[in-house]
Amino acid sequence: RRQATEYSTSSSNEEFESKPLLTPKAKRAIRKRRKLEKETKQLIKQEELKRLHRAQAVQRQLEELEERQRALEKFGVKLERELRGEADSGTKDENQMLHEWFELVMEKNKLMRYESELLIIAQELELEDHQSRLEQKLREKMAIDDSLKDEMDLNEEDEI
Repeated sequence: RRQATEYSTSSSNEEFESKPLLTPKAKRAIRKRRKLEKETKQLIKQEELKRLHRAQAVQRQLEELEERQRALEKFGVKLERELRGEADSGTKDENQMLHEWFELVMEKNKLMRYESELLIIAQELELEDHQSRLEQKLREKMAIDDSLKDEMDLNEEDEI
């Protein structure tokens, strides 16, 4: 019986010896790294959601802008006909119609500038999203030990 327990003890010791035991310090380091990775993933997800909300807001603003431009265009066509004398201008004099025409042109130019700004913001959001995806891909590539990577993996990592 004593030999059996010694045998089982020695075999169980061999099992433990074949697996490296982690020190409490190493365990803490692993837990800390996992926690950091989890927090990083959460931050990335939050940033993605913020970009998505901003992109949706920009899209709504572009749609509203398009409606306003169409309304201005219709009003401009009507005003232009009145200025040419093709439509009934009622009691409006030519100076008043010209003033309205110039205000309309200024408003249209203002809307076009605003549209350009919104398109730049949309492009910026796309670039931020692309950058975030590349950073995530690079993190994943760098997490793999260099000894396990082939030449193609190393080249792709360098390219990223």
